[in-house]
Amino acid sequence: MSELVEFHEEEVIGKVYDGRLMRRLLAYVKPYKGMLALAVALVMLSSLLQLVGPLATAVALDLVVEPAAADEVGRSEPARWVGQWLSERGWSTATGVAWVAAAYLAALVLTFAVLYLQGYVMQLMGQYVLRDLRGEIFGHLQRLPVSYFDRNPIGRLVTRVTNDVDALNEMFTAGLVAIFGDVALLAGIVAVLFWLNWRLALVTFAILPLLLALTSWFKIRARQSYRDVRVKLARINAFLQEHLTGMSAVQLFGREEATFDEFDEINRRHRDANVEAIFYYAVYFPAVELITSVGIGLILWYGGGRVIAGALSVGALVAFLQYAQRFYQPLADLSEKYNILQAAMASSERIFRLLDRPVDITTPAEAHRGPLEGRIEFDRVSFRYEPDKPVLRDVSFTVEPGETVAIVGHTGAGKSTLANLLLRFYDVDEGAVRLDGVDVRRWDLEALRRSVGLVLQDVFLFSGTVEKNIRLGEEDLDAERVRWAAEEVHARRFIERLPDGFDAVVRERGAGLSVGQKQLVAFARALAFDPRILVLDEATSSIDTETEQLIQKALDRLLADRTSLVIAHRLSTIQKADRILVLHHGELREQGTHQELLAERGIYYRLYLLQYQDESAA
Repeated sequence: MSELVEFHEEEVIGKVYDGRLMRRLLAYVKPYKGMLALAVALVMLSSLLQLVGPLATAVALDLVVEPAAADEVGRSEPARWVGQWLSERGWSTATGVAWVAAAYLAALVLTFAVLYLQGYVMQLMGQYVLRDLRGEIFGHLQRLPVSYFDRNPIGRLVTRVTNDVDALNEMFTAGLVAIFGDVALLAGIVAVLFWLNWRLALVTFAILPLLLALTSWFKIRARQSYRDVRVKLARINAFLQEHLTGMSAVQLFGREEATFDEFDEINRRHRDANVEAIFYYAVYFPAVELITSVGIGLILWYGGGRVIAGALSVGALVAFLQYAQRFYQPLADLSEKYNILQAAMASSERIFRLLDRPVDITTPAEAHRGPLEGRIEFDRVSFRYEPDKPVLRDVSFTVEPGETVAIVGHTGAGKSTLANLLLRFYDVDEGAVRLDGVDVRRWDLEALRRSVGLVLQDVFLFSGTVEKNIRLGEEDLDAERVRWAAEEVHARRFIERLPDGFDAVVRERGAGLSVGQKQLVAFARALAFDPRILVLDEATSSIDTETEQLIQKALDRLLADRTSLVIAHRLSTIQKADRILVLHHGELREQGTHQELLAERGIYYRLYLLQYQDESAA
């Protein structure tokens, strides 16, 4: 089953370096350009300090080891300078070596301090940037219409905020700024080597074509293996999310063994993809070591001959060996920088694709904010979720302030769509939905949605306490108001029986509470905010008869001065409604009171008979 799922976003890796994406990423660094400048300066300084060690070693050795020629041709240029400086002051060679050792030690201490500060500044800047990026993504997700979440798996969106943002961490903290340091270090080493001995420098760089060819081969192979590993991991995540969420169905139908076999196959393919990636790394790094060892051997062969001939000092040869090690290391680390950059470009492509998703439903520039009396008008409304599949066709009705209107119909008739259009979760295709004569598209979104209390059949509770789930972070709702709302819907009785009462911890999605208890909490939540309009979407369909009777008593009292839309499946709950609308295949076919509709012997009458027969049979 999982093999049929296409993971297009994970499969598309994109360019290893994309200037357009990089410019957008750097825009997030702009507020912290001071940190960036300091980090670059520290990286450049640390790279220059790394040049001191081998040079100090060369000077110290050349001061101690006498040159083969009387004119000191065999002594390195830095050692000649230092020797001349010592002679001018009448200082001994031992004093000169001590000064060189002190300079080396000072360079080491300074390098430690610079690297510490550099790492701290880079990490600090990276965390600030990632915080800003996560905040922008989450804020954008909150503004996207409900239709977007209907079409995109939640797990994929969570990945954008977590994994994809984390993939940028190394680029900001290690890859982006470290490139300047690597370039500075390489340039400095090249300059020093040519200064010491240009012939030996050419020998040192003779292995570069082999190293570059190996790196090019590795980049191509690593790119493909990176893609395969990512796709296989995405399939594991999707499989786990789906089957852990639906574990009750797996166990109910005895699918444990078959599900495990399916997971084992997906897991095996993920392992194979990682093994293939490991193979390329296992070949690349030993090969780099082999090639660099050949380079060291060439330096020893040619440089040793030059030392014997008196044309090169021992200190210069030792410096060449140390500099060669430091020169080859950044080239060998190119693979790591390549993977960091590749992961960052792939993640940024997916992140910006999400951020570039336009927010279709927004508050207009000159928005209407109320106050709201509660008059609802649907004027020749037509709507479709998908092209060529209309859900509502030319629906018109009006609900006066304080009126309770029930909406009934077969599954798929468009009942819940009316609530979605009223709250502007979607916009109509044709016609208009008006509140107090003002098109909802002209309303301020926050003012509109705060004026409407919505209770759904599938209640969502957040992790936290019962009181927090009723309050939803609204500080203006005090504890007394929360307890009053719970009392009015007869939820207080079961809440106070919970451990810690209103402070009882609610687990993810309300686990540990029954369906009826969760709906009672949702009723209390809606009533605590005192909305002018109440929309109950199949809100009592999962409550037992005794609880329903208690809620009905509360609703009779609470809905008296509110405009109410009651979307109902159980007709017994809406018989007292002021008016009942009957939807059929997206069209408003009948409306009237319960008794009037029964007398018409139309669609409502047939629905009533079917439900009465079902309840009698039960």
